[in-house]
Amino acid sequence: MDSFVFGRNNVLELLKDSKRNVSKIILMKGMHENSKISQIIEFAKAKGIVFQFLPKEKFLEYAEYSHQGVIAYVSPVNYVDFDDFIAKKKEYKKVIITDRVEDPQNMGSIIRTAVCAGFDAVIFPSRRNALISASVEKSSAGAVNLIDLIMVNSLSSAIDKLKDNNFWIIASDINAEDNYYEIDYNNMNFAIVMGSEKDGISSTILKKSDYKIKIPILNKFDSLNVANAASIIIYEAVKQIIQKSGNSI
Repeated sequence: MDSFVFGRNNVLELLKDSKRNVSKIILMKGMHENSKISQIIEFAKAKGIVFQFLPKEKFLEYAEYSHQGVIAYVSPVNYVDFDDFIAKKKEYKKVIITDRVEDPQNMGSIIRTAVCAGFDAVIFPSRRNALISASVEKSSAGAVNLIDLIMVNSLSSAIDKLKDNNFWIIASDINAEDNYYEIDYNNMNFAIVMGSEKDGISSTILKKSDYKIKIPILNKFDSLNVANAASIIIYEAVKQIIQKSGNSI
C-alpha cells in the first residue's frame, strides 16, 4: 500500500523527521502498549496528528507488511493551515469542501476540476474522507500540487469559521428545491460542499448551509457520480463569473 509506513521503529523515526507530512496514525486495538507506542502517541498529540485505534480485523485490511500494530499515513503533499488560508488577502475566494468523499479517484478528480476552474482551496475532514495519497495524486494528474489542500479535524467548526469570515456555504443536496444554476455565485466568498455518494452531506453540515442546490435528474436514477456533479456545479459558477466580468477565457 503506497503512502503508508509500517512498524513501531519506522513510524517513530518518521515522526522525528519534520520534512515528511504525517497526516494520520492507525494503531491496532488490544495491542500491548510499550514505550515506543507511548512515544508515538505523544508525538502525535504534540504535532496535532490524528490517530485512532482500530479492531484487529479492520486494522489488518490496511496491513500488508510487518506492521507491529502501527501504521502511519504519509501524504505526498504538505497541507495548508486553515487559519493561514483564511488570512490570505483576495477579493473573493472560491472553495470546494468534501464531506466523506472516500473514493481516491473521485477526490483526485474533484481536485483536478477545482484547479482547472481557478478555485482557491479544497477543504476536507481528517476522518471518513479520502486523504491525499499517491492514488489521489495520480487521479488528479498532479493537480494536488497546484491548489491549497486543507485538512481539518472538524468540518463543522471549519464551516463555522468560514461563515464568520463572510463565506456563503452552498450544499449540493439531491432533495434541495433550488437548481444549481439558480444561485448567483458572483461577488461573494463561497464554499461548495459535496457529500458522499452513499449518504450525501451530513445533516449537521446541511443545517449550516446558506443554500441547498440540486442537479436535475431527468431519468429514474439515483444521482450523478460525485466528481461529475462537482464539475457541473463548479463550472456553472465559473460561467457566471466570466459572464458577469464580461471577459472571455
